[in-house]
Amino acid sequence: MIAPTYNEPFTAEDSIVRDIWGNSDTILLVFAGGAAEFALSRAVDWLFFTGKLPADPIARLFSTARFARDIVFTDQENAQRTLQRINAIHGAVEHKRGQQIPDWAHRDVLYMLIDYSERAYQLLHRPLTPPEQTELFDVFRRVGQGLAIPELPTTYAEWRADRQRHLDRNLRYSDYTAQLYQQYRRHLGALRYRLLLHIQTLLVPESVRQLLPLKPESPLRYTLRAYPWLKRLGLRPLLQWLLVPTQHLSSVRQLEQGLRVARA
Repeated sequence: MIAPTYNEPFTAEDSIVRDIWGNSDTILLVFAGGAAEFALSRAVDWLFFTGKLPADPIARLFSTARFARDIVFTDQENAQRTLQRINAIHGAVEHKRGQQIPDWAHRDVLYMLIDYSERAYQLLHRPLTPPEQTELFDVFRRVGQGLAIPELPTTYAEWRADRQRHLDRNLRYSDYTAQLYQQYRRHLGALRYRLLLHIQTLLVPESVRQLLPLKPESPLRYTLRAYPWLKRLGLRPLLQWLLVPTQHLSSVRQLEQGLRVARA
């Protein structure tokens, strides 16, 4: 295999990953699902050690989304710089705590991004085709390699099996789970918090849904079938207003502006 040159894009221009991560609505759903699983992680104490996610989970969402955008919509050289910055951030936290973040926890986060990217796109649009599933996995595997995450699976099928193993052994309900959900409710408000729970019901794997616990089904599924019409009618800002507190709507606009610039 010929190694990519530094000025080549990190993802191909026609990559499904650009479709997924080029839409702020899909990104919001990715992190809605991730918020559920983060709360159950056996390594969630690392989030409480830094204090950033519990203190302001919405701001943390947009910060992480900008990192992802800076990788997906740039060239190889700049993507590697962003990955090095993430490694440096992790290293500083590890140094401060005097411990290393477990390798399995890094894989968990990477696996979440793959899984919820696929689930969010399916919820708003359609299921991914097998070649698109492979493309999604390959892009995030390269992200994992850039973050020096060991023991990554080599194919989508291997990843799917390892994803299930991680779900089975690395999730549990704890006091941290309850505290994070209290913060979600505090920062979102009662109405948006209930909407978050409905979205999570539709997005998360069965094992996650049962641990929280979330309801087995949500009527929101039928509402989201109208998403393509909302886009055509120019009503996406209404959907974003329903999902995101008013004080964070400017972050949505900044994210979308950044996506437009990156795609130009």
